[in-house]
Amino acid sequence: MGPSESIDFNSFNKRARASLINSLSGFKSANLIGTTDSQGQTNLTVVSSAFHLGADPALIGIVFRPHSVPRHGLENLLEGRVFTLNHMNPDILEKGHQCSARYPKEISEFEATGLTEMWREDFKAPFVKESLIQMALELAQHIPLEINGTEIVIAEIKQLYAPPECLQEDGYLDIEKAQTICVSGLDSYHKTQRIDRLSYAKPDSWPSPLKS
Repeated sequence: MGPSESIDFNSFNKRARASLINSLSGFKSANLIGTTDSQGQTNLTVVSSAFHLGADPALIGIVFRPHSVPRHGLENLLEGRVFTLNHMNPDILEKGHQCSARYPKEISEFEATGLTEMWREDFKAPFVKESLIQMALELAQHIPLEINGTEIVIAEIKQLYAPPECLQEDGYLDIEKAQTICVSGLDSYHKTQRIDRLSYAKPDSWPSPLKS
């Protein structure tokens, strides 16, 4: 591979520019958001913009594209104030990706793609049964951004479900063991391979590998 060269992305057409710029933030999480409306109609939305905001309280942020077209998942979670976040894995890759298609509101992505609704206790949003890591979240804050019309949803994790063998003694959750996949750009999905876990960085010592 040769040296890096300048790329004039301003000369790209709209679709190519979006594909390029979307890939620049690196590998991102691949999740499915499960919601339902007041009539019981379920929705499943694929997102790659979930990010950690804090551990206590346990907060996750999600960026939604501008609400210039119907965003059924966003509309449902703003109305019901609860939703689920489900990690994607290789077994549901194509079905999960298909959830990005613009189905009419009356058609559930669960039904359209063959993914399975899972309801836990009295939580009023559906989980994805085929996902190995699932979270129940409650809306905490909604922030429309003036700069480009995107919307940030901040939610608190109320419950976490994961395979017990993925949880380490120090609290680390081995999402790779749960076959969680990631995405780059708009449509490129990837498995991961851990290089190492390193000790907490301190000015007076060099990091060392951690056992996991």
